[in-house]
Amino acid sequence: MRWENLTVEPAQPVHGRADAALFGTDAVTTRTFDTPEFRGITFHEIRARSIINRVPGASRMPFEWTVNPYRGCTHACVYCFARKTHSYLDLDTGAGFDTQIVVKVNAPELLRRQLGSARWQGEHIAMGTNVDCYQRAEGRYRLMPGIIAALRDHANPFSILTKGTLILRDLDLLKQAAEVTDVGISVSVGFTDPDLWRTVEPGTPSPERRLDVVRTLGEQGIGCGVLMAPVVPFLSDHPAQLRATVRAITAAGATSVTPLVLHLRPGAREWFMAWLGQHHPHLVRRYERLYAEGAYAPKWYQRRITRQVHELAREYGIGPTRPGMPRRVRPPEPVPPPAHGPEAAEPVQLTLI
Repeated sequence: MRWENLTVEPAQPVHGRADAALFGTDAVTTRTFDTPEFRGITFHEIRARSIINRVPGASRMPFEWTVNPYRGCTHACVYCFARKTHSYLDLDTGAGFDTQIVVKVNAPELLRRQLGSARWQGEHIAMGTNVDCYQRAEGRYRLMPGIIAALRDHANPFSILTKGTLILRDLDLLKQAAEVTDVGISVSVGFTDPDLWRTVEPGTPSPERRLDVVRTLGEQGIGCGVLMAPVVPFLSDHPAQLRATVRAITAAGATSVTPLVLHLRPGAREWFMAWLGQHHPHLVRRYERLYAEGAYAPKWYQRRITRQVHELAREYGIGPTRPGMPRRVRPPEPVPPPAHGPEAAEPVQLTLI
């Protein structure tokens, strides 16, 4: 594996040489765990030299900086655009992406150091935009509590996008961070079809459980938007399916819904098309035509889906998220004690998981 060939970009706010390797082969520890949830998965523990990453200028992403404590993802979504990044390590972008997980074990301490650098200007940091920071591995390595605590202590704005229910574990930390900075939370739910979910997102919590996360966050005073992604052409884009998904998102109390049509970048495209040929062979030619021009569906198709979802969102009383804008998450207003009778009891933190 080409660990030593990954280099820090010159624009990244790190100490030392700009072209220093992100980590060397002597810093890698490989582990496997013979437990049901991790059987067949290999973890490569590394001590990274940089954790705040600049998004390439050509990216369509509406943010400039990211933190990714993991590479590879046990969610195993067959369409994941991040699959290509595994090829940078000479790792397989198919099954290898799902089972060979790089863990930046020093991410919290490294982030705290970089946030404290005079070179860092406190810009918004997005997480969960490459691979999910609340994938299964987080239950063992527990990197996110230290990461959120560092962002809280430096009052640095951030956002999290996840399919993982484990985010509820860190609810108290998220509340604390929201008291001092802008925090945006979004959950990804592209569709509610259980059969499609089981085959296209086999390692993720079900859409219902993800919507339970949205509901729980809302009940605890944390507004949560939903990224309705991906809308899968010919499999989840029928008007009745779109309506069912937006209805479920609304019922969960989401503050917004923003659709995103499936895109198929190199690395993900080959893996997805192989899956499509196995599960829906009659759609292969239609996909080849729809994505003939590249990674993205035609503009007319994207606009159609966006218009339909936005119309449904307005019908159900919610709207889209403004691109790139973190949302200030405010704690709920305290409930005054009743006018008569004993004083209200101290609030009790519910056990969420």
